[in-house]
Amino acid sequence: MKKTINRISKTTLLLGGMVLGFTGCSEDDNNANNSEAIVTSRSLKMDLTQYKREDAGVFMQAFYWDVEPKGGWYDEISTRIEDYKASGINRIWLPAPGKGASGGYSMGYDPSDYFDVGEFDQHGTVETRFGSREELENLIQKAHANDIEVIADIVMGHNSGGGLQENPYRGGTEVYTLFDEQNGNASGKFNRSYEHFHPNDILEFDEDNLFYPETDLSHHKQYVQDWLWEKDYSVAAFYKNELGFDGWRFDYVKSFAPKWVKAWNDKIGGFSVGENFDGNTQVLKDWVDASGSPAFDFACFYRLDETLDRAKDLTALGEADNMLRKIAPKMAVTFTANHDTEKDENPDNRISYGNKLLAYSYILTHDGYPTIFYLDYEAFKKQLKTLIEIYNTLAIGDLEIIEANKDEYIMKRNGKGDNPGLILYMNISKQTKQRTVKTNWKNKTLVDYTDNSRATPSTDAEGNTSIQAPAGSYSIWSIAKE
Repeated sequence: MKKTINRISKTTLLLGGMVLGFTGCSEDDNNANNSEAIVTSRSLKMDLTQYKREDAGVFMQAFYWDVEPKGGWYDEISTRIEDYKASGINRIWLPAPGKGASGGYSMGYDPSDYFDVGEFDQHGTVETRFGSREELENLIQKAHANDIEVIADIVMGHNSGGGLQENPYRGGTEVYTLFDEQNGNASGKFNRSYEHFHPNDILEFDEDNLFYPETDLSHHKQYVQDWLWEKDYSVAAFYKNELGFDGWRFDYVKSFAPKWVKAWNDKIGGFSVGENFDGNTQVLKDWVDASGSPAFDFACFYRLDETLDRAKDLTALGEADNMLRKIAPKMAVTFTANHDTEKDENPDNRISYGNKLLAYSYILTHDGYPTIFYLDYEAFKKQLKTLIEIYNTLAIGDLEIIEANKDEYIMKRNGKGDNPGLILYMNISKQTKQRTVKTNWKNKTLVDYTDNSRATPSTDAEGNTSIQAPAGSYSIWSIAKE
């Protein structure tokens, strides 16, 4: 997104602290190119570190699809840990660490040997696409030294890369369900055969097996439960106690019952989030209630995509109950992109590059636990560092929607104690917008903490003032330093 610098006339600045009409009145600023001097607001900003929230922190998806360099990704992320810490990241999500069927090309979503995290020669490689076990452990240790938790991607719905064997429960059809030391499981741990997949002697199929139905793991089998999470020798125990992972991102949770996520977490603990790829708010709410785990807020993602890209109308952002974060904010992990959406050729399944920062301004001021996508952070580092700081400090208190119309969305966080909170102003029109609002701040000078607007309006004795947002952009307002 191109940064818009607004030139504000002296007259506009004088009116900045006055009520320009009834509360909620909006007007377009046709003086955006006024040649009079810019009044800078940067010197008026408070030191936001005084408002650092104890529950603060932002999630980082520390990879993208087909990361490069092959075999060097863990080391690549290690070089970024100090920067993540300085930016306010408190957790990073790494790809599934086990050896996949496609060997050195695998992104981890074709799991073959859960216990081979880069130390056995199979599928044409010793290292995974991301590196060796030693490099993984070094990365986790460095993250911990910088107070950052590390989350492992867990793919426990399906397997790939085993040997071919006959499955009597499929009428004798041969399927790739033999996993042993000679067939895709060189570690020799969690060896499996057709009886551990569907169909078997106790169950024909479980919830949904759209991915690889022939190698869909049967979690009703006690042997599978024992090896995945139940016993001290399990995958979960190995990842947590030996490798040092702190939590879990459960891949494609539609392929198994939510009770298995609950069982994993009850036994192992740690932060977790489920990928329930569904834009229906109630579907997401039912899943978090049943699993006890937070979920990625796909409903929020699709509302942002719809309002910013397809409808080009922000009205729906003001509607009730159309996102998980609106009905269960503590269980909502919000995001604007991930490895899947960014490679999706369907534009309805991703937020356009030009609207990324508008979407981030939304999730980094509202409730929910926001996620930053690796490639977005690299593309918009300066702006995202600012938004993360705002989220970790001023984004607190009850949330009140002031305005939601075609071009504008204005939201207020009411703050808590000495923390003054904030006001977000999103504007998707082609010209600067200005609106009179009622704030919680009386007789105060305001500053846009994103520097997208240089205006410094003042509130009156009732808390009223006029704030603005540049064309196709956003501003985030709070009080100036005394």
